[in-house]
Amino acid sequence: MSHLNEFLGEIVSSAKRIYLSSPTMNGDELGYVQEAFDTNWVAPLGKNVDGFECELAAYIGSPHAAALSSGTAALHLAVKLAGVRRGDLVFCSDLTFSATVNPVSYEGGIQVFIDSERETWNMDPAALHHAFELYGVPKAVVAVHLYGNPAKLDEIIAICHEHNVPLIEDAAEALGSTYNGQKCGTFGEFGGLSFNGNKIITTSGGGMLLCQTEEEAKHALKLATQARENAPWYQHEEIGYNYRMSNISAGIGRGQMKVLPLRVEQKRAIFARYSENLKDLPLTMQPKLDCAESNRWLSVALLDEGCGVTPGEMLAKLNEAGIEGRYLWKPMHLQPVFADYPFVRVSEKTVCDDLFARGVCLPSDTKMSMDDVDRVCEVIRGMF
Repeated sequence: MSHLNEFLGEIVSSAKRIYLSSPTMNGDELGYVQEAFDTNWVAPLGKNVDGFECELAAYIGSPHAAALSSGTAALHLAVKLAGVRRGDLVFCSDLTFSATVNPVSYEGGIQVFIDSERETWNMDPAALHHAFELYGVPKAVVAVHLYGNPAKLDEIIAICHEHNVPLIEDAAEALGSTYNGQKCGTFGEFGGLSFNGNKIITTSGGGMLLCQTEEEAKHALKLATQARENAPWYQHEEIGYNYRMSNISAGIGRGQMKVLPLRVEQKRAIFARYSENLKDLPLTMQPKLDCAESNRWLSVALLDEGCGVTPGEMLAKLNEAGIEGRYLWKPMHLQPVFADYPFVRVSEKTVCDDLFARGVCLPSDTKMSMDDVDRVCEVIRGMF
């Protein structure tokens, strides 16, 4: 039996490992990077930075875009430009990665976490409305598009407009997603994008701040370059940051932009394959609104209650087969660092907790073939 186990282990180890969502280069990146080297523009400014900002803004339909060192930097500047200061309340999505909400703490603000709804798994407008009733008017609302799936923007925007509160969209996972035909990240006063290595396109590390006005964009760029004033010497009248994207990273981004529509198609095709192959099992894939089109950055499944399989068991079985998966984001109100912060829900059962307890992120790598997706499905089917 031990020899058989060794033999089976060799088969698994020799099979191609399937990753959750790894970088995919297409070759066009090298030309832009080489140009930066050839012209000696390797600083956080240059032709690639300018070009990447213009090309991304044109694709997404934003009036202004600022290329930065990370998506977190983009959200931090958004929070700062929204006027958040020490002691200010900010209503935030609860089911998300911590980078969505950490920038509020950078400015000394206080997060009020808002539960999700079940139709998109994003911020629940009813809970958001209740938060205004409980805590009054916040300095800003930060809403995420979870795993690329657009939130209920009509309702969220209406609430923000009613109280004259700026909306910050965390579209880090949602590049290419649309709501009523409009790209996510362009609905709020500010939008944040991420080009981390696991995102739909990458600059190795980087982000983009989307702004509605030229004044805000100029202020963001000033803050991102240490807030230097227009003077013959280094003069500073406010605190700035080293947040600008390098010309090298921007070159990678320009090459990646050429295949962004293809990457969105690939992600959606992977999701569709999972949906078809797993439709008869006791699980459901992340739902979306009829008016929205998710980029399906990650394909996420929700196990039925009482199905006999836990996310931990499924992830362990996938890992044994050389397949990477992941738990859903652990809700912010369950994180030790935010244990004492306010949390608002309107449903009897906390939706975020339930999604976290039953959800599994399935591999959604754009290098996957449909045979790879079928291999993942075969492992999952073997558990029921």
